[in-house]
Amino acid sequence: MAALAVPAAPARADSVIYKCVDSAGRVEFTDNRRGPHCKVLDVPGAMSSPQPARRPQAGPPRAAGASAAPAAPSDFPRVDGAEQRARDADRRAILDAELRIEQQKLNELRGEFNNGAPERRGDERNYAKYQDRVATLKDGISRSEKNVEALKREIANIR
Repeated sequence: MAALAVPAAPARADSVIYKCVDSAGRVEFTDNRRGPHCKVLDVPGAMSSPQPARRPQAGPPRAAGASAAPAAPSDFPRVDGAEQRARDADRRAILDAELRIEQQKLNELRGEFNNGAPERRGDERNYAKYQDRVATLKDGISRSEKNVEALKREIANIR
């Protein structure tokens, strides 16, 4: 019965699933081994045994400020400064256009919303339909405001 409570998710080839039964008999399925009471499940598409934890290699200690990331290979493509500035300018232009469109949409929604009292349409003889449209307008305004803020943040992050 506990297996039915677990949502079906596609198994990845790099995932391991454990079945853990605690001392009270509660069953938990997880991707983290929580102790000796956890056993690896044989799930089609999943690994048959967990990957061993990587241990640091023996050798001289790293300097405190040394980076753990490997250096880029010498043949790794680089973009010169002028090309990057051109890409940034294109990105800014695209985001500015999206911002103008989103602000226009927001202004139209606010105009139709009319401070919470939009005009009733002929097809809204039923008050519930009118309330549904008002709620939809509120949601649209909220979403559009969030989009405008996100676009402004994104534009501010461009160098």
